[in-house]
Amino acid sequence: MDLLIALLPALFWGSVVLINVLVGGGPYNQIRGTTLGALIVGIILLLTGHASFEPKVIIVGLISGAFWALGQGYQLRSVQLIGVSKTMPISTGMQLVGTTLFSAVFLGEWSTSTQVMLGIFAMILLVAGIALTSLKAKHETSEGSKSLGRAIPILLISTVGYVVYVVIAQIFGVNGLDALFFQSIGMAIGGFLLSVNHQTSKRYTIRNIIPGVVWAIGNLFLFFSQPKVGVATSFSFSQLLVIVSTLGGIFLLKERKDKRQLIGIGLGIILIVAASFVLGGLKA
Repeated sequence: MDLLIALLPALFWGSVVLINVLVGGGPYNQIRGTTLGALIVGIILLLTGHASFEPKVIIVGLISGAFWALGQGYQLRSVQLIGVSKTMPISTGMQLVGTTLFSAVFLGEWSTSTQVMLGIFAMILLVAGIALTSLKAKHETSEGSKSLGRAIPILLISTVGYVVYVVIAQIFGVNGLDALFFQSIGMAIGGFLLSVNHQTSKRYTIRNIIPGVVWAIGNLFLFFSQPKVGVATSFSFSQLLVIVSTLGGIFLLKERKDKRQLIGIGLGIILIVAASFVLGGLKA
């Protein structure tokens, strides 16, 4: 049962971008609605007494939440350009590379030669996995190649947002559950700032509250599972979101792929998931 609970964050997080696309509205409606959904869950946590008002927790929560909004908002812009099934493996791989490098270089998490060797091996797997999921269709038009070229810088900005969101709590030793309320406020502020200069629809913003609530529930399951199965296992399992989102993009959203791309995506996902389990072991 504990392992099943540990798998729930991947299911919930992997579903978020799929629900965003299904309810529609474009990236700016999506990020505004998603962050409002997360804020609703944050307020519920506040009302149930799960919030810390320590100044450090407040500041870290606000900053990490705002950077999460940056990461999510630019990820959704990439989805608009190249689809879910191509965006999510690349985005997940980039996030793992970014957080791993930061943890290794600045937080000194790779303290032994074995950790360094395994870490480098995992990075190679990640880069190979990203490359495989980015394969062009056999008869892909120049417009398709241009779309991928435009998406990569967007995903790099998204990665910066996600990496800061993840590592800032580590740097300052802040418990994620304590900071979640102020994190949700930071998300809502970030979502508003990203969308304020763009036309949005109230109807689509309201619809996109649903994926925000789904994301926040997945976050709660992660915090709940960590004491049960350990941080390493919960981290590794959470990265399985790439399977949910990528396969959902292909089969649920009907994103067209040729045989070569399907093989590349399948192999790429296997490498990215394998790398996440290697990195999860290094965090043990």
